[in-house]
Amino acid sequence: MPSPDRAPTYRAVLRVTGVPRFLTPAMLGRLSYGMVSLALILAVVHTTGSYARVGLVMGLFGLTVAVLSPLRALLIDRHGLLRALLPMALLHASALLGLAAASWNPGAHLGSLVALASVAGACAPPLGPVTRSVWSHLITDRELLQRAYSLDTVTEELIFFTGPLLLGALMWVWPPSAGLALGAVLVVSGTVGLVTSAAARSMAAARTGTGSATEPAPKPDPGGGRAHDPHPTARGGFLSAVAISGAAGLTLGSAVLLNVAFAEQRGAVEAVVLVESAQTAGSALGGLAYGAVAWRTGTRTRLALLGLALGGGVAAAALVSGVPVLVALLFVIGVFGAPLLTTAYLLADESVAPGYRTRAGNWVNTAYNAGSTVGGAGVGLFLTVAPPSAGYPLIGAVLVLVAVTVLLTARRTTTPRFRRSVLRTATGGSAPSATTSRRRR
Repeated sequence: MPSPDRAPTYRAVLRVTGVPRFLTPAMLGRLSYGMVSLALILAVVHTTGSYARVGLVMGLFGLTVAVLSPLRALLIDRHGLLRALLPMALLHASALLGLAAASWNPGAHLGSLVALASVAGACAPPLGPVTRSVWSHLITDRELLQRAYSLDTVTEELIFFTGPLLLGALMWVWPPSAGLALGAVLVVSGTVGLVTSAAARSMAAARTGTGSATEPAPKPDPGGGRAHDPHPTARGGFLSAVAISGAAGLTLGSAVLLNVAFAEQRGAVEAVVLVESAQTAGSALGGLAYGAVAWRTGTRTRLALLGLALGGGVAAAALVSGVPVLVALLFVIGVFGAPLLTTAYLLADESVAPGYRTRAGNWVNTAYNAGSTVGGAGVGLFLTVAPPSAGYPLIGAVLVLVAVTVLLTARRTTTPRFRRSVLRTATGGSAPSATTSRRRR
């Protein structure tokens, strides 16, 4: 890839004033998401004994999480963390506690499970996008912010690795519904700690004019134009981030099911745990390495190149003959996963005005989740007529095609407004917002 330079250290990120105080509760709250989905599946199976009912409950939970995600981000951008995020967390936790109580013993009524799961999904607080908004507020240096987002993404990988282990430990003593109750405690504790941190309060205090309640208002452009476009789709960078994130979600979401079918075809379905762990480990290491350097290539170009590498690696899985080789390949493929998501969040963040940051990051997240859902459903049908080895090139090609399109458009769209922004910074004029300086998820 491009020529890397030495970047600020992770220690420098953690030394930024206010970081430990907001980051610790934010990660505590996000740990809930590492266990709630699996806990809900197991709890519904425990209380109903029906996988069909599990599908209904989880489908509604996932649907309300995804469909209402942009609305939740909009409410936070408009009304602030205390007035929007905290009520969401309290409602979400209340629904989780209701689900825990209803499913603790066998025989729960399906209607109550469906209603509570729908409320829990509808009110799920977007702690990830909010955390990245706080990073944006605290850190204005592009290289340091990239390192911060790398740290954030790698930590999130570890959360989704640790959550199921924590749930497994609980299930030695209690039914899986205990995971829902613990998730409720975690999300409320983490959200309260986040919204009462000095960093969150300073974001609210920075609101002026038409700025959001969570972020400072855009600064005027002394050069005669606006420093930022007023709407998150006004720049191609935002759309590129959403497109590649959605394609990556489709590719990786499809690969999960293909990996299961591949291992089952070779009589080693139990090895799927190793397959997924290898990819997670590769992603965590890739995220740490990616954040350790200052890339000279533009963010959109870098995102496209990461998409090409990830899509090409998945397509290459068609050439694999056994599970051990697949494990090794997925470790390599995983190295590009966290950097791709980080760069997508960074590109979306730097492409919009400050008042749109939470929504921009949330759209990237929603696109990834939607792509993963569509990919998983499509591959399920594909596997009824074709072997898993035939699916890897198809899902890899989707991401490669989108990445090539973004790469071609990135080379044609360096806007005069962006060049003016860079010139003002170099000459000591008003610096661009923190969004232009940054980042990785």
